[in-house]
Amino acid sequence: MKHPDKKVLLEMFSTMTKIRLFETELQKFFAAGKIPGFVHLYLGEEAVATGACAALKKTDMITSTHRGHGHCLAKGGDLKLMMAEIYGRSTGYCKGKGGSMHIADFNIGILGANGIVGGGGPLAVGAAFSCQYKDNKGVCACFFGDGASNQGTTQESLNMASAWKLPVIFINENNGYGISCPQSKSMAITDIADRAAGYDMPGVVIDGNDVLAVYEAVTMAVERARKGQGPSLIECKTYRWRGHFEGDACVYRSPQELEEWKAKDPLPRFAAKLVDSGLATQAELDAITAKVTADVDEAVKFAEDSPFPTEAALMEDVYA
Repeated sequence: MKHPDKKVLLEMFSTMTKIRLFETELQKFFAAGKIPGFVHLYLGEEAVATGACAALKKTDMITSTHRGHGHCLAKGGDLKLMMAEIYGRSTGYCKGKGGSMHIADFNIGILGANGIVGGGGPLAVGAAFSCQYKDNKGVCACFFGDGASNQGTTQESLNMASAWKLPVIFINENNGYGISCPQSKSMAITDIADRAAGYDMPGVVIDGNDVLAVYEAVTMAVERARKGQGPSLIECKTYRWRGHFEGDACVYRSPQELEEWKAKDPLPRFAAKLVDSGLATQAELDAITAKVTADVDEAVKFAEDSPFPTEAALMEDVYA
């Protein structure tokens, strides 16, 4: 399979950098007490969302997870609206009432982050059924973690998607831990993709820290789905640098394990590949990083300058 052209590759680098800097700022501001509620950071996993969403069209849809900032940014989410929402400000995507785990933008196919583990599968199946019914050749990518792979909702979604040949790409972000439980303690298999055989769909395991490997695998699954050939399961082996949530002491894993995975950092790895192959210069990458840094700084200022929701708005947008 041919690599994407230079424009797409530089957009991938920009997206990965955007996620990295966005999450790094959140880590800092959450520790300073500026952000309410919980945040689950995507640091270390940037290649998965970036590679996957680069293989989608704007009109395609995604379902996300509690660790969803990277998915939203990779699908084109607005930096300012996301930052304001996480800050709990009225200018955010959900007017400051949803926070980190409930960001959505239906206009660009983001069906929402989800605080329910395994909650994205049924939504993705429903979205894919709508594409099939309308015959619009659209697809839905369903991001889910290794913990969610054990949920009944996920298994039922895999089954229905296969039985009805729905255009779903199930993207498993296997970062090794479901909260604090290592995969080896929660399932008998090494590769979650092996479960695809039980649903008669393709299942592949890829290096989730290689953005091009993710892009290629998702591109193939998308092409298959658009042809009416049904769903695929892609397991991306990756690792989260931070705890399950900010404040997690991470006593369940060793510092050595973390450092081993940081040595596989997807961002400098991709940058080196671009420069070494002559597809980009270091000056081009530095210019992109500077631009993204300025954009993130602007988003932080926008959020901090925005007002909190008023008490009068408490009962607005409530459905009963």
